[in-house]
Amino acid sequence: MAASYPMGHFPAGMDSPLSGPSGPVVGLVVAVSSNKGGVGKTTLATNLAVYARALREELPVLIVGLDDQRTIDRMFALRGPVPGEANLKHAWAERSLARAIQLGEYGVHFVPSPPDVMLLKARAEDPRALARIIRQTEWPGLLILDTKSDLEALTQSAWHAADRILIPVSDWASLEEAAKIFRALERAGLGADRARVVFTLVDRRARGEGGDAQLFERLAGEVRWRGWPRCETSLSRSPRVESLNSGTERPRSILHQARGTAIHGEMRELCLEVLRDLDFGALEGAAPPAPDELWGAPQGAGAREPRRGAAPRWWRGFGR
Repeated sequence: MAASYPMGHFPAGMDSPLSGPSGPVVGLVVAVSSNKGGVGKTTLATNLAVYARALREELPVLIVGLDDQRTIDRMFALRGPVPGEANLKHAWAERSLARAIQLGEYGVHFVPSPPDVMLLKARAEDPRALARIIRQTEWPGLLILDTKSDLEALTQSAWHAADRILIPVSDWASLEEAAKIFRALERAGLGADRARVVFTLVDRRARGEGGDAQLFERLAGEVRWRGWPRCETSLSRSPRVESLNSGTERPRSILHQARGTAIHGEMRELCLEVLRDLDFGALEGAAPPAPDELWGAPQGAGAREPRRGAAPRWWRGFGR
């Protein structure tokens, strides 16, 4: 499944959706970053990738994880690792992601995680290194970076590479951690305008109903007072989503496994908001595709293969 074509030259049926008078246009990068664990950072990154592919079937989506948790591999890999195949460590050394890119679940491409990120941290002393690697790769659509829960070298590299940085905030502790990111962006000369706060794990029930709607209002007011940019769409706390992430070895997507929950529609609206913000456009008024409209019956250990005749145009042209 590893990509075997030079990036920017696509197989028949996989032409870049971002074309200009000079040919294919390199896509845009979204980083998801928080210095606090447990705020839904990886859930946001992975499901943003799935929704973007479903809502814009002509848009190639690539997700890259900058830690060694392997959540992205477990969610998107269609097979087990093959000895000697390229991962992010090799891509960093080669200054291009191209050889390591694999086609994964839901039509999302991903780069396998390295077994240890310590070597990458040593190579990330130049905060612009990842930006150069991404430019060299020439990915033609949306590239999502899921950062580690820290503010160290790899995370800073993601900030420098990103056109937009999404910062999940779920409570006061994560809001104060968000403040560290905004200060770091200003110190690095990147500016706060490329960042967006995303409220996650929101409980809009009143305290007497077992929730804390007032907490969300206080957090939103504090973000307004500090003048931080934020996404209008927020994501609800959902026991269903928590079970999708921890109930099985393979994390499952909100789009396909959480229908009927509030976060199912919220994730769609957030994805549309991000696509509009990045000038990718959006399918205004379109309902989220049902799972059986895009994917056939599960194959093997939870893998979904596109049904023949129903796959996106570029997938039908991609050698499998």
